Amino acid sequence: MEIGKKTWVFADGDLPPRGEEEPFGHEALMVVNSGEKDAKIRLDLLFDSKDPKEGILLHVPAKRVICFRMDEPLGEEQYQIGPGQFAVVLNSNVPVVAVYGRLDRRKDMAYYPVAGYSV
Repeated sequence: MEIGKKTWVFADGDLPPRGEEEPFGHEALMVVNSGEKDAKIRLDLLFDSKDPKEGILLHVPAKRVICFRMDEPLGEEQYQIGPGQFAVVLNSNVPVVAVYGRLDRRKDMAYYPVAGYSV
């Protein structure tokens, strides 16, 4: 069964700061492709203080889920997101379900999903 939408927007990207030995957490984009065709995904990143980064290409095989860590290099070109506020616009050739989450290990913080909108 094919479920989901082709366009998703996550407006609250903001990577937790790096600690002395490791990150204080991370953010991840989880994409579920329940259909029969592979998903070819294009990410566009919009920043608060610099020009957008458009056309990051990702792939999610049919009937799979892939977790893309946002603090690690992304896509075919291995784009690295730097510090600061950003938003993610996801466009897929087939319907997918996308969830964006943040793990923040600083004092009194936890894992929580970031609200997303499908179009």
